[in-house]
Amino acid sequence: MIAGENELISTREYDVPQELVFRAWTSPDLLAQWWGPKGFTNTFLECDMRPGGEWRFTMHGPDGTDYPNRCAFVEIVPSERVVIDHLLGHEFRVTATFESLDGGRCKVIFRQRFKEKEEFEKVKIYCIEGNEQNLDRLGQLLATL
Repeated sequence: MIAGENELISTREYDVPQELVFRAWTSPDLLAQWWGPKGFTNTFLECDMRPGGEWRFTMHGPDGTDYPNRCAFVEIVPSERVVIDHLLGHEFRVTATFESLDGGRCKVIFRQRFKEKEEFEKVKIYCIEGNEQNLDRLGQLLATL
């Protein structure tokens, strides 16, 4: 949903512990399995999981189109938060927070804030659906762990 100026927010609850969700966000082998909308796959070229570390990867669309990506990890707080700046093409910041819920469950809040209003206006419609698909894919992976 549109939350604020240039910002989208998606939330999801999963029936797994917070630590497992955090691991799916911070283990490159797991992240590569679920990152991106439905039908996409990833080739990770670099994934330096530390503040200031670079994350370079190519998303492969279902139609065969390749989408190069370059990101930087801004903040990683164990089991609580991951902050990533997307630096190539559309510039935005993803902030994912993880909240422990009763019964060993976890709530994820996925915030995507664009640097430029013009970019946000161009992509918000397909980003809303893409972010939901991204969280669907995360849930599918978590169910197998």
